[in-house]
Amino acid sequence: MVVVTGASAGVGRAAARAFGARGDAVALLARGEEGLERATAEVRDAGGEALPLPVDVADAAAVDEAAARAERELGPLDVWVNAAFSTVFSPVSEATPEEFRRTAEVTYLGTVHGTMAALRRMLPRDRGTVVQAGSALAYRGVPLQAAYCAAKHAVQGFHESLRCELLHERSRVRTTMVQLPGLDTPQFGWVRNHLPRVPRPVPPVYAPEVAARALVFAADHPRRREFWIGGSTVATLLGDRFAPGLLDRYLARTGYGTQQTDAVPSPAQREGNLWRPADAEPGQDHGAHGAFGGEAHRHGAQPLASRHHALLAVAACGAAGGAAVGGRALVRGLLRRRAAVHPG
Repeated sequence: MVVVTGASAGVGRAAARAFGARGDAVALLARGEEGLERATAEVRDAGGEALPLPVDVADAAAVDEAAARAERELGPLDVWVNAAFSTVFSPVSEATPEEFRRTAEVTYLGTVHGTMAALRRMLPRDRGTVVQAGSALAYRGVPLQAAYCAAKHAVQGFHESLRCELLHERSRVRTTMVQLPGLDTPQFGWVRNHLPRVPRPVPPVYAPEVAARALVFAADHPRRREFWIGGSTVATLLGDRFAPGLLDRYLARTGYGTQQTDAVPSPAQREGNLWRPADAEPGQDHGAHGAFGGEAHRHGAQPLASRHHALLAVAACGAAGGAAVGGRALVRGLLRRRAAVHPG
């Protein structure tokens, strides 16, 4: 039995569908009832059992009650996926304290509330997995997304602390985090926006199914502390680790243009879904995909490498070992030749 938060659209919806496709029972948590209804139908069509549960993850009591109902109707909880979030695109100087607070309540505290609801049920049984849907921005802040970056940084710290505690207790409850790249989800058309143009994901862009497959894989392999999905995620995290100051300057030059389209946002797009669901009205279901499908990668070598890193490491070591052996043979041959030409 799997619980997915943020299941009405985007990554959460794609993940719920992916779990359903393998026959899992899926409880779908989100605010928007229109999106939940359509997502529920997709999970059932894919072959899974589905239970829609309208809830705002910023409400801890409501999340815990949703978890209790999910177990009553679907059985004991095995996997909890935290994918719900909300945010605002804005320079810090133009955002409000209320917008930062609400972003933290949904994106960070929503993750905390979901995790705690899961732990209340998993720890007594000494089994279960919590999967955090993260981001490259959980490590690296970018301009115009301070609220989101701060919340994801908080999730990252929370995840690391919890993992240490579970290891200390020798618990068989696991937690892992999947750091995701720019994705073609509807969020860029519905988040609160103070920018002059409509926001967009930083390329290269990946389809939400890439993220969904990674979340399902992580749920099945929770001993890994985290997964890096997408070449851009790897480049960002390594760049931040080894040259953060250089990356600051690079993002200062490029981060404004690469995060905006040429389109001017409508009043509804400026308002966004920070305080009310984007699909609050009938006929406003947004699905898993956004407006950037034409450039979105549906597959990639790097996600495969992240899933099978141990096998690739062995292969790389073998290749390096072969290269080393060949190199030593070449050096010995050159030394013998030199000795023959210059006996002294």
